[in-house]
Amino acid sequence: MTSGIWVLVPAAGTGSRMGADRPKQYLSLAGSTVLSQTLSRLLNSPDITGVMLGLSADDTYWPAIESEITKTLKFRGTYIGGETRAETVLRGCKALLKIGNAQDWVLVHDAARPCIRTSDVQNLIKITLQNDAEGGLLGLPINDTVKRADSDQLVVETISRTGLWRAQTPQMFRLSQLHEALTRVENEGREVTDEAQAMAHIGIRALMVTGSEDNIKITHPQDLELAARYLEQQKQES
Repeated sequence: MTSGIWVLVPAAGTGSRMGADRPKQYLSLAGSTVLSQTLSRLLNSPDITGVMLGLSADDTYWPAIESEITKTLKFRGTYIGGETRAETVLRGCKALLKIGNAQDWVLVHDAARPCIRTSDVQNLIKITLQNDAEGGLLGLPINDTVKRADSDQLVVETISRTGLWRAQTPQMFRLSQLHEALTRVENEGREVTDEAQAMAHIGIRALMVTGSEDNIKITHPQDLELAARYLEQQKQES
């Protein structure tokens, strides 16, 4: 039986660093919203079985864009997320286990990465499966010199960049194993910043797959302008 390949998009955060009047995933971008752009890329990926979206319980912005997303057959609905990213993804895993199979694959992608290329999603899936890896994630090797500073921002040491990567999303793992890892993280009260870190806690090592420089995460106000330029550039390329 062919395994399903699902996508979870955790979008229950507030994005406070943006200093905006709404969560950053609902800010305007290229005639739409950040979240709409992100979801459209994932929903148009040919290898994807379906996409689920994790929302905050008090989200009042989703209804305004819901109709443009839910008309796509691959969109499999929303669910209520948690207080942390890990909790939101774990709840998504529980929702997927009701409609999918334990050995299905799940890709977790940041709602605030609207420039993800469909080709990079396909490449992540292809390379992870071809290498019979336990999981995979997009990222970029670090080329800059890396410094560690103290609390006064004074340089303490220079760190070798050999083997260092900037992690991106999607991050791809077996549904049952991701559920197990995030459950353990929650039960032990651990903090993790991404799925690969949670998976490493149960002994699963992810394969790094080279992504694209334009797969940026919207974090600061200036990122919106950069994302708009990237989207226009991608449009011209296609």
